[in-house]
Amino acid sequence: MKAAAEAIHPAPAVLVVDDEPEMRFLLKENLEFEGYAVTATESGEEALGEIARRTFAVMIVDVMLPRMSGFELCREVRARGQHLPIIILTARSAESDRVVGLDLGADDYVTKPFSVRELLARVRAQLRRDAAQPDSSEEFVFGDVRVNLRHRLVTRRGHRVELSTREFELLRYLLAHRGEVVSREQLLRDVWGYNQVVVTRTVDNFVAKLRLHLEPKPHEPRYLVTVHGTGYQVVL
Repeated sequence: MKAAAEAIHPAPAVLVVDDEPEMRFLLKENLEFEGYAVTATESGEEALGEIARRTFAVMIVDVMLPRMSGFELCREVRARGQHLPIIILTARSAESDRVVGLDLGADDYVTKPFSVRELLARVRAQLRRDAAQPDSSEEFVFGDVRVNLRHRLVTRRGHRVELSTREFELLRYLLAHRGEVVSREQLLRDVWGYNQVVVTRTVDNFVAKLRLHLEPKPHEPRYLVTVHGTGYQVVL
């Protein structure tokens, strides 16, 4: 008999949102076989109810849902401040659709028909990435700005700064790599979840938004600086 019981780690909870019964069954069976605790829903409204009741490690959502599309669900989840990784699952393969989904807060994009093994690898990658986030107890102060990662709280001159989920995740990543020069490609891969190089000004636009929130003079940044031809650097 062991002197102490081993710690039992609960299975990561995965939320599947797809209106096709066959696809829900396929995903649920394969994910459960891999050891995940799976909740399968057929609509965005039902998914929001599940998210309100419990915490999920990953959400896999089909774009073509009735009433509330996968894109709309993704936007609503992020608007509610939910951080869970989202994998968009769809038959639409155009780059513009991928950009829309990722800009709305999705973390990855898988096109149908897909390999179940690849999808499972994408789920594992999101779990690793989420676990690798910097210590959320850290707090950073620069100028008149204070960032508390544990409470996802940003204040300036004592007043709360309202950041979107993506803006906060970008700030969190840059703070974790403070002092380093971080390329746009690195940010697209690690913050937005792009798996290939795409032409987009997403990073530049979000950095500009952060500067408006945090810099004394956004057009002459002191803390979030551009390293021309390379990317960005947080200087504290």
